[in-house]
Amino acid sequence: MQEYNVIGLMSGTSLDGLDIAYCHFYKEHNSWNFTILKKESIEYNEIFKTKLKHTVDLDAVSLLAFHNEYGIWLGQQVKTFIARHHISVDFIASHGHTVYHQPQIGLTYQIGSGQHLANTCQQKVICDFRTNDVALGGQGAPLVPIGDKLLFGSYDFCLNLGGISNISFDAEGERIAYDIAPVNMLLNYICAKIDLNYDEGGKIARSGSLNQEIVMQLNRLSYYTLPYPKSLGYEWFLDQVIPIIENSEDSVENLLHTAIHHITEQISTVITKTRSQQSTILATGGGAKNTFLIEVLQHKLQQKAKIIVPDDDIIDFKEAMVFAFMGVLKEINETNCLQSVTGAQKDSSSGVVYYPA
Repeated sequence: MQEYNVIGLMSGTSLDGLDIAYCHFYKEHNSWNFTILKKESIEYNEIFKTKLKHTVDLDAVSLLAFHNEYGIWLGQQVKTFIARHHISVDFIASHGHTVYHQPQIGLTYQIGSGQHLANTCQQKVICDFRTNDVALGGQGAPLVPIGDKLLFGSYDFCLNLGGISNISFDAEGERIAYDIAPVNMLLNYICAKIDLNYDEGGKIARSGSLNQEIVMQLNRLSYYTLPYPKSLGYEWFLDQVIPIIENSEDSVENLLHTAIHHITEQISTVITKTRSQQSTILATGGGAKNTFLIEVLQHKLQQKAKIIVPDDDIIDFKEAMVFAFMGVLKEINETNCLQSVTGAQKDSSSGVVYYPA
């Protein structure tokens, strides 16, 4: 039986913080299983969050310096986590934090230097999971579908409601996945107007009313008409979505309410056009805790699909856990990036290995 104890690190586009998941993976009877043994979410302080948010504006030298600084910071968090929980690990699998994602010009870049991380925590590190897929002509995203397929295959759809929503499902023997729309990236941006980090449970959104003009503008964005494979990045959000929000003088309540309807409209459209019979949807990511969002989505889906919201460990740490799993697949040289998902020339076992000095 193959067994691995791995720490997965994930920092998402919603800038909530760093998720750390210590996971046990084991393969028996040709199937992979997992247990999340220990986990923590480390919130970014305002200074660090602002720095991450504006990394996209840094000059080349400053960006590379912050890449190293962030790698050291990640290593410090891992070192503290290991000491606090008295655990031993086979290696660290780190997603890093995405700054640039423009696969149409062959570019994706996640900060968090693997060598600095490895040296700081004195552990083997596997990271940089996206670059090789982009070099093979793929989108380099989404990557979580390999985990959906091998660890959550009993669900018809796996829906992640993070900074960006993405979905994965099997179609004609292949795993298909792509980004749908912004979720927490949009909702949290609106919340910042009243100095809130997020709208807990969607309570503020629930109290608002629909702005027909804004929802029409959002639904008309050209990305939604593109065929997959496709993926979204923060640059697209800055260029396409923020101007629509900023050109409105509507209240925060109404903007949040409208954003929820836009998000759920895009998700329900994808699900209903993909599968006609009733299906099951595993909903994870921070957006799965937005009760109003889940209610509106279920209403739009009616009886065509049932949304299943799992326990908090899966909601909060699924992505960190799956990147740990991608590290395992890289370690044993098995496919962790699917051509059918990213549009690359072929499946690949992606990631770069760093050893501590």
